[in-house]
Amino acid sequence: MNIHEYQAKEIFRKYGVPVPRGRVAFTVDEAVEAAKELGGSLWVVKAQIHAGGRGLGGGVKLAKSLDEVREWADKILGMTLVTHQTGPEGKVVHKVYIEEGADIQKEFYLGMLLDRAAEMPVMMASTEGGMEIEKVAAETPEKIVKVTIDPTVGFQGFHGRKLAFGLGLPKEEIGTFIKFAKALYEVYMDNDAEMIEINPLIKTGDGKFLALDAKMGFDDNALYRHPDISEMRDLEEEEPTELEAKAHGLSYIKLDGNVGCMVNGAGLAMATMDIIKHEGGEPANFLDVGGGANPETVAKGFEIILKDPNVKAIFVNIFGGIVRCDRVANGILEATKITDVNVPVVVRLDGTNAEEAAEILKNANIENIIAAENLADGARKAVAAAKGEL
Repeated sequence: MNIHEYQAKEIFRKYGVPVPRGRVAFTVDEAVEAAKELGGSLWVVKAQIHAGGRGLGGGVKLAKSLDEVREWADKILGMTLVTHQTGPEGKVVHKVYIEEGADIQKEFYLGMLLDRAAEMPVMMASTEGGMEIEKVAAETPEKIVKVTIDPTVGFQGFHGRKLAFGLGLPKEEIGTFIKFAKALYEVYMDNDAEMIEINPLIKTGDGKFLALDAKMGFDDNALYRHPDISEMRDLEEEEPTELEAKAHGLSYIKLDGNVGCMVNGAGLAMATMDIIKHEGGEPANFLDVGGGANPETVAKGFEIILKDPNVKAIFVNIFGGIVRCDRVANGILEATKITDVNVPVVVRLDGTNAEEAAEILKNANIENIIAAENLADGARKAVAAAKGEL
């Protein structure tokens, strides 16, 4: 689960992570009132969506008067903000964050996530604040310094010193930075976060460090331990089909391709997407129907996949174990009755009751269902069907 910048900064404040003062606003009048409450003569109007790159997309603007606060809030609220993380469809802005201006002397990057290879949290820092960290990692990886942190030991001074030295901080600022980094580690661990990103982390003219931005994502499986964080969930920012799938016990993630995927088991689903890519196609989704799939859930899966207008073909790849292949076949037939399955459906069924399933589909005599002999054959046919070559 992801949260907005203003919500992440609320959590930061509880742990003593310094952030600028700010107020969230849902209307233009609220934005102006927030600026008045903050005082001063310089404010930043920030679109609040679950995506990075807001500044480049026109969602972060500097205001030097209350009239400019009103002007920018009016332009940003309701706009469809397109960034490198939203995709071309963008996201509608429903709220803005009004923040006091800051004296920026230097910008850095600071983030935390799980290093799966090391099986420990890793804190990363870079002098290239304000840039996409993915671009920095690809083009100048030497500018990113990392420290893995053993949770049984926790964040120690030597972790902070390694990061500070990597950033080239002067001696008198190292202690302040270590205090900041240690507080961020506590935020990460205490709240079962999956990711924290501060981009940029700024150093002000008086040598203080401030989180000028804040992104946080959490482990959904641990939210039961954090009801206060669960309440921060903004369903308007989440993909509607993903929410619908979750309500029906399906694991679904929307992607940008045109080959819909329906698979049982996360590992097989990942392999299916890989082989579609290998055959020159692009998967439109990840969909794991799980071990308890029945005709109703399979039909619901078809319905959700077909809500994506980009889908030009569907690849059903089932290895029957707990999920019997005949159940999936009946689910496919059920889907054709309640949903307009208007794209080719390539079906590869193997394992428990695969022969029975093949007979069910054969006897149904449905024109746009295409049988596949194996995984590779199915991927090739699905990609060809999506291209209109089958």
